[in-house]
Formats: sequence, structure tokens, C-alpha cells
Amino acid sequence: MARQDENGTGAASRPAPRRIERIACDRVFQGYFAVDRHRLRHEQFAGGMGPEISREVFERGHAVCVLPYDPLRDAVVLIEQFRIGAHAAGDPDPWLVEAVAGIVEPGEAAETVARREAEEEAGLRLGRLETLSTQYMTPGGSSESIVLMVGEADSARAGGIHGLDHEGEDIRVFTRPFAEAEAMALDGRIRNAMTALAILQTAARREALRTGWSRP
Repeated sequence: MARQDENGTGAASRPAPRRIERIACDRVFQGYFAVDRHRLRHEQFAGGMGPEISREVFERGHAVCVLPYDPLRDAVVLIEQFRIGAHAAGDPDPWLVEAVAGIVEPGEAAETVARREAEEEAGLRLGRLETLSTQYMTPGGSSESIVLMVGEADSARAGGIHGLDHEGEDIRVFTRPFAEAEAMALDGRIRNAMTALAILQTAARREALRTGWSRP
């Protein structure tokens, strides 16, 4: 049953809520990542301010995910690596297939992150870049936003094991035809959400990219 406001009208008829009353924000944990506790009240769809709520938020910064795409061969470059989150969730196979991604350092542009991470994780130098969207992967408990991009790449140069030794990275690089990568995103072989979304959003622009990026 739809909730009614004090005048008996449906909440959908009111302007969208926008007001937030911030009460406190305390850092309750600092390690490799951080956790902050937020106390606040926010305007509700039915009108008026809601009760005070307390929420812990996982703070890990913001990130860029870039899908290296070869328009000449109609292929993508993917990576595979061990993920502690999948292991902690009890996944029997915590080695996940992903696109290249990395954390944004203070003052860094998304394009800079995409190019740096492509070299570190896949040994690739990207050509032209296009932004697909900006997404929140887990907004119920994390502030992290991820800029999804597609980058022009020469898939013939991709392969091998990459990553930074001092960060314990062990990253396998491989190439797949775009149609196969899209099928992997749709049938669950790709279990990393930002990677699946980057592939599907690239699919919507695929023909335009093949036409535009095939020219010098």
C-alpha cells in the first residue's frame, strides 16, 4: 500500500526530497581502508524529516575501470586475478575475470588513471579513450564511485603475467573476441559487476567505436 503524507496525497506527487541534516561523522576504523560512522536525518518522500539514522560507510576512495578494446580485431583485453572479497564471501573460485581498474589518487584525472593502470596491469598503452558512465557499485555501504571507460588498444600486444610485485599483484592478461566477452558478461562467467557493465555499455557503442577508431 502506498504511504500517504499528512494531507492524504501520495508521496509520488511531492517534489523529490533533497534536504539532509548532518549530525556527526566519526572515523571508527583506519587500516588499508577506512570506515566512517555517519549520523544524519534526511527528508522523506512523504514529506518532513525522517528519524536520525546511523550508518557505517566503507571508505576506499574512488576508482576508474577501463575496458581495452581493439576496434580493428573487434576484441577486448581482459585480466584475471585473485580477489579477497570473493574469497571472504566463500566463493570456491575467487580468481575473477575483470577489466583494468585502479584507485584515483588525489588530484588525478580519470584518463590518467586509465592509462597508468592499463600499463601496470596489462602492459598496454591505450590510444583514444571514451567515458561510458559513472557508477556506484555498493551505495548502501560504500562511498566509492567508479568511472567506466573504454580505451583503444592493440590486442596483439596483450598477454602474459603483469602487476606490481610490491603490491603482491599476480595478474593474467588475455584477449577475447568482443562477442565472446559480451556472452561472458551475460551468462555469469564474468562476476565482477563493473566489468560486466563496461562490456554491455561498450556493446551499445561498439559499431560507432569500430567506425571512429578505425580511422587515424
